Amino acid sequence: MPDDTVSGRVDGNGCLVAAEPRLAELQRRAGGTEGGPIAVPQIAALVALAGKLGILVSRSVLAADGENDLDLWVRAQPEGDGVDLTIAGWNTRPAVTVSGDTGRREHDFLRAAADWLWETDQSLRITAISKEAAKALGSIDPFIGQPLTGLFRFSEGEGGDLPILTALAEHRRFEGQLGTVRTEAAPRVRLSAVPLTDGHGRFAGFRGTAEELEDAPDTGSRETALAVDVPDAFGRQLDQALRSPLDRIVANAESIQAQTEGPIRSDYSEYAGDIAAAGRHLLALIEDLVDLNAIEREDFEPRREAIDLADVARAAAGLLSVRADEKGIRIDRPADDEALAATGDYRRVLQILVNLVGNAVRYAPADSQVWIRCEHEGDLAAVIVADQGRGIAKEDQPKIFEKFERLSANEPGSGLGLYISRRLARAMGGDIEVDSAPGQGARFVLTLPLSA
Repeated sequence: MPDDTVSGRVDGNGCLVAAEPRLAELQRRAGGTEGGPIAVPQIAALVALAGKLGILVSRSVLAADGENDLDLWVRAQPEGDGVDLTIAGWNTRPAVTVSGDTGRREHDFLRAAADWLWETDQSLRITAISKEAAKALGSIDPFIGQPLTGLFRFSEGEGGDLPILTALAEHRRFEGQLGTVRTEAAPRVRLSAVPLTDGHGRFAGFRGTAEELEDAPDTGSRETALAVDVPDAFGRQLDQALRSPLDRIVANAESIQAQTEGPIRSDYSEYAGDIAAAGRHLLALIEDLVDLNAIEREDFEPRREAIDLADVARAAAGLLSVRADEKGIRIDRPADDEALAATGDYRRVLQILVNLVGNAVRYAPADSQVWIRCEHEGDLAAVIVADQGRGIAKEDQPKIFEKFERLSANEPGSGLGLYISRRLARAMGGDIEVDSAPGQGARFVLTLPLSA
């Protein structure tokens, strides 16, 4: 065992009942005692997650240690009625500070105006929630291990933005994300968070706050309230009736497929995988239907703001990088210093490009390449997404932009992605065109007005 590796034991009540000296010292510095509950929240969260899932959980964490931060590699292995801990790394470094006019430390930023705290891993699954959240959640345990979207329903700000979306794409801090807690009481919250990194500087999740908000003030007349509420009623009903049950179905099916409760017959595991895939498909369909309802309203109007189209393209490529890596596909994105000024709604343009790049990755063969290029086309700014897939016949090219249209019954998706994307592009004064031929890949071009 390496010299920097120490071990410990946590009982079924979450108490550190055995610890080698270095771990015992960390426990004391964090305000705990040997034999008492684990005082380092990040370690406690991993122990709780390992115990809940009944499987080994091993990952890098960044923990506060006095005035410094401590990089640790924590391995939590359920054993009997407790969890065995193995901790390595122990790299001390100065606490990260944030740039800007205030110069506040990140942990000061987190404490400000926080009613309770939450933390996720790199896949945005919840690893910790502070005990102060019990009043809003009723019980914390059901949310541990669930996606962040299983705890919060995100909503747009006054400007139509979703700060968490950009922060996730760029792995940076965000503030002012509005949302609703997915409980019967459904309190409204304002979320802020800072990114976490592992010992190699890689994105490892978010540590954030939830500030509970007072109910929105009365806007006046009943007619005004109805004008605001009715257009979104369909989306809310879909979300309330279907999303939460489907989230649970997918999570349970994935757990069965992973055999976290013990070995099962291989055909049962395959069935569970099919159920999870079908659930994810239905969730994607719900999102498309809600979007469809929004963009087909007569009063739908996307924002018109100055954006850097090359920057949005880089963000879309970042969001699809994991999926591309799984197929060995390289996404050749615009260079970091490349810029292309355009006019559009940042969030909607990102939605379009995620759809175009996602389709390119889906249909491109393994170990191939997807290109993203930014160009001027007259008085328009253009993003070109090209792949090396099977291509699209000329007679089929108009069909792919039609509602619910798929070229084959075996095609994945709802048949709404390109229809919605083109509607959005045209609502912003642009368009989407395709240039393709069988066996020669596909080339999609998104155009938007140049920024003045």
